[in-house]
Amino acid sequence: MNRPTSAALAALSLLSLTALTACGGGSDADPATDKAKASTSSSSSKAPSPAEHLAATIVTEADTDGFKVDEPDDEYAFAKSTDEVTVDKPVCAPLAYAMNQLPLGTPEADLTRLASGPTDAPTKLTKGVTFTYVTLASYAPGKARSSFADARRAVDACGDGFTAKANGNESPYDSVTAEKVTPAGDESLGFTSTMTFRGVRHVLHGEVVRSGDVLAVYFSADGMAIANGRPSDARLSPTVVKAQNGKLVAGTSS
Repeated sequence: MNRPTSAALAALSLLSLTALTACGGGSDADPATDKAKASTSSSSSKAPSPAEHLAATIVTEADTDGFKVDEPDDEYAFAKSTDEVTVDKPVCAPLAYAMNQLPLGTPEADLTRLASGPTDAPTKLTKGVTFTYVTLASYAPGKARSSFADARRAVDACGDGFTAKANGNESPYDSVTAEKVTPAGDESLGFTSTMTFRGVRHVLHGEVVRSGDVLAVYFSADGMAIANGRPSDARLSPTVVKAQNGKLVAGTSS
């Protein structure tokens, strides 16, 4: 069903006002009453701020099946802002941000959650629990689209890997490849990255979804396996991704 455009709605409003005025014969309006009505209408139609919109849209425990959803602990953050991160290949910066729970580009607001729960599709390198980071970011019109394009460009250009540094820490990524994901939002992009830590290989997975002026970035890594020197292949939870994408679509269309 096609919705009327804002221009059509404005024209309809103007025609209605003209018709009412032409009819005449009514009593004069009470200025005080009109002012009160206008104030109430303005208050009820006030759009939420970007931060409020994200808070209402971010995935919660009630949206998933048996997953625990928490705010990530800053103590273990690679960096607290993109300003702290340097990348040997600047084009790869969006991937460094995506894999370290940092927003892409210059959003007006961002929010991150860590969802942990039963592994949806266990493999030889998973141990029954999956950890999926979800970072939502809200942008000024057009900025989400350009930030998504930067992420796509990074996946295409950083196949040979790159190195990110922040606060004395270094994260070398050996390779990056595009990964097929279920289409979502207005556009979506999946990627796989590999890293070697203390001689052990780890496979990391990420996904970026744009819905209007909001980007959702998903990332999964098995931190315990990395710390304990055990190979890992930490896949994103389909349950969490599907739930968050559903809330994004609902929030965009509302």
